[in-house]
Amino acid sequence: MRRSDEIIFIGLSITSSWGNGHASTYRSLIRGLHQLGHKVLFLERDQPWYASNRDAPILPYCQSRLYVDVDELCARYTPRLRAAAAVIVGSYVDEGRRVCDWVLEHATGVKAFYDIDTPVTVARLQNDSCEYLRASQVPEFDLMLSFTGGPILERLEQDFGAKSARPLYCSVDVDQHQPTGARRDIELGYLGTYSDDRQPGLERLLNEPARRLPKRRFAVVGAQYPEHLVWPKNVQRIDHMAPGSHAQFYGRQRFTLNLTRADMRKAGYSPSVRLFEAAACGTPIISDRWVGIDELLEPGKEILLADSTEDVTRFLENVSDAEAEQIAAAARERICAEHSSVHRAEELEGYLSCVHRSEVRRPLAPVAGVSGERAVAAH
Repeated sequence: MRRSDEIIFIGLSITSSWGNGHASTYRSLIRGLHQLGHKVLFLERDQPWYASNRDAPILPYCQSRLYVDVDELCARYTPRLRAAAAVIVGSYVDEGRRVCDWVLEHATGVKAFYDIDTPVTVARLQNDSCEYLRASQVPEFDLMLSFTGGPILERLEQDFGAKSARPLYCSVDVDQHQPTGARRDIELGYLGTYSDDRQPGLERLLNEPARRLPKRRFAVVGAQYPEHLVWPKNVQRIDHMAPGSHAQFYGRQRFTLNLTRADMRKAGYSPSVRLFEAAACGTPIISDRWVGIDELLEPGKEILLADSTEDVTRFLENVSDAEAEQIAAAARERICAEHSSVHRAEELEGYLSCVHRSEVRRPLAPVAGVSGERAVAAH
C-alpha cells in the first residue's frame, strides 16, 4: 500500500484562535510532531470570521492550506490524501460528513477522527444531529481519538462500533508557556470564550468573589461575550488575546480560574488547554470539579477545587503567596512531565504505529530534514 511520511489534518482552524480552543490544541500537537521529525499538512476551510482574525497565517512547524469548499478540497488534495501515512479529521469541520466520506473512500494510510468535542458528538450521534460525523462512519475509521478520556471511550466502541477509541488530551507547548516573573497584579483571572453553560460558573466563581472583594483586581479575557452582561467594576474585560500574550497574562495572575463546559464536566476526564497552559506558566489554578481531574493534578497539592463562591473567596483570602507558589510549582512540574507537545505527539505516534503494525504495515518513522516556514495558500 502506497504511503509517505506525511500526516494530514483536516480541522476547524489552526490559523486563527479567535473564539475557539481547537487552534491551540492543534498548534501544540503539531509542533510536537514536527519536533519528532514528522511532516504535517493542515487543511482548513476559509471562513470569514477566522479570516478577519487570523493570528497565525504562517506556521514554522507545518504546512497550512485553506480551501473554499469541499469540492475544491477534493479536487486539489485527493492525490496527496492517498499518499499520506495518516489522515486525521477533526470535529466541527464544516460539511464534516462529506469530508469524512472523502477521507474514508480515498485515504490509504491510517484513517482517524480526532474529536475535540466528544461529549457533544456522542449526544448528537444518538439522534443523528451531528453535522460533522454520522454514526455509520464511526466504525469505518481505524482510530477514534478523543479529547475526553474515561468511560466515554467504551461507549464509542460498544455503542457506536469504533474499532479503537483512544484518549488524546490537549497539551501545552512548554517553550511558549513558562513563568514570566511578572508582577502578580490580578487577584483572579479567567481566559476563555463565552458559552451559555459556562457563564453561571464564571458568575459564581469569579464575578461574585469580585463583588465580595471590591478592592482586589479581577480580569476576564475571551471573545463572544454578550454586550448586555453586567460586570463588577473591579473586573477588567478584554475581548481577545493572541496566544503569544497568554503567558504574560497568566504571569500577572495570583490565581487563575479554570471552567469546564457542561457536557465536558458531566462526562469528566476533559482537561482544557487553558488548564495545561496556566500550569506550565506557573500560575496557581482554582478549578471547577469534575470526575478525573484528580488523575491529572492532585487537589490541595497541585490544584485547588472550588464548588462555590465561598470556596474561591476563602482561597483568595487565606492561601498565602508562598503556599500558592508551591502549588503552582508542583502543577508545572507535573504538566510539563506528562502533557507537553512532544509527550502528546509521542502518544499519537504510538497509536498510529499500532494501526500500522496490526495491518502488517511498517511503523511510522520520523522524517529528517523537515522544511521550515510555509505560507497559507491565497485564493
